[in-house]
Amino acid sequence: MEIYLVRHTKVNVEKGICYGQKDVELIDTYPEELKVLKEKLTDIEFDAFYTSPLSRCKILAQDLYPDLAIEDTRLMELNFGDWEGKAWDEIKDPLLPIWMEDFVNKKCSNGESFVMLHDRVLNFWKELKSKDFQRVIIFTHGGVIRTIQAIANNIKLEDSFNETTPGFGDIVILNSQI
Repeated sequence: MEIYLVRHTKVNVEKGICYGQKDVELIDTYPEELKVLKEKLTDIEFDAFYTSPLSRCKILAQDLYPDLAIEDTRLMELNFGDWEGKAWDEIKDPLLPIWMEDFVNKKCSNGESFVMLHDRVLNFWKELKSKDFQRVIIFTHGGVIRTIQAIANNIKLEDSFNETTPGFGDIVILNSQI
């Protein structure tokens, strides 16, 4: 199965703001970014289309493949809980330094750990493996893409951050032997 992982395009969020599952708007250059992705994906046929329900992914999926993408909450970005929408340097939560030391295993206040994100993405992955698809496209987030790459390439979560995070609007193609 060939899997196209598409990270959403740039968002209208100031640098340094925590916004995992916060529904944020796309930046004004979205039409140009959409055009670039349309050109890259032209003439590629997909058997299935999935998207995170967050608008930054859903809008992109809808604009490229109207009414085809299935929304799946397992494809949402890490839930930063109480920290969502706050500047990282303004978060005064005593759990922040603990989380920073071990964000793979420790969760944010009223949010998730990277292991929790991994578990829900793994659930999605196992379900996808059970399907008879040749080519799939998934519109999602950097953390989810990193997680899928770790699962597909058998990389430990602790080591997955050594891999490059795809940029906004990037496409990662996996050829999975599933």
